Amino acid sequence: QSGGYDIDLFVETPDQDFICTVCHGVLKYPVMMSCSHIFCKKCILQWLKRQETCPCCRKDLKGSTLVLMHKLIKMIGRLKIKCKNEVHGCSVTFPLAQREEHVASCQFEMTKCPNEGCTADVLLKDLDAHNQSCQHWKQPCRMGCGTVLTRSNLDEHNCYQELKKEMNAEKETYRTTVAKLRRKIDKMQVVTMKIRRQLNLICDSLDMLDDKESSS
Repeated sequence: QSGGYDIDLFVETPDQDFICTVCHGVLKYPVMMSCSHIFCKKCILQWLKRQETCPCCRKDLKGSTLVLMHKLIKMIGRLKIKCKNEVHGCSVTFPLAQREEHVASCQFEMTKCPNEGCTADVLLKDLDAHNQSCQHWKQPCRMGCGTVLTRSNLDEHNCYQELKKEMNAEKETYRTTVAKLRRKIDKMQVVTMKIRRQLNLICDSLDMLDDKESSS
């Protein structure tokens, strides 16, 4: 895999001094070797894994220190490049150093539809229009009724009716709960009456025993 920038990325053909002799691309993170030749950092490190001589002059590079060329990086960073989304219609050119900044906001960047279940790839500039027709679009009702809106129910959704339906359902739940509580209370009252009758019978029996003891 090439360590340098693709030459076709640049608006104008870069000077030969900016070309890596290993990958033949524009130098990326250029480093100077002890023999004064300059290569992409990635390219020369991969090269040295196979052999320890300079790709240009064949000088022994064993133990050689890699010196990062900061000024050269800045010079290359000022070269004008084309947007990678040129094939999708972006005609903007900008310095190489600003590539990440441009890509982050490029309206011709391909992006995945954010709607769950949708596999469409759309241009960033077309994302809003795609959302208007995407059959996988869904979101909670902004009025807070709790309904999840989709393309199929968006037009017919009536927030007031949904809230009314929800309130009626809650009322029915409360009515059911109250009815259950009343039945429990009625059962408890029946049990209480039985206990009272039994207590009265016990008390009557005790009174009769007391009377017998007194008479004897």
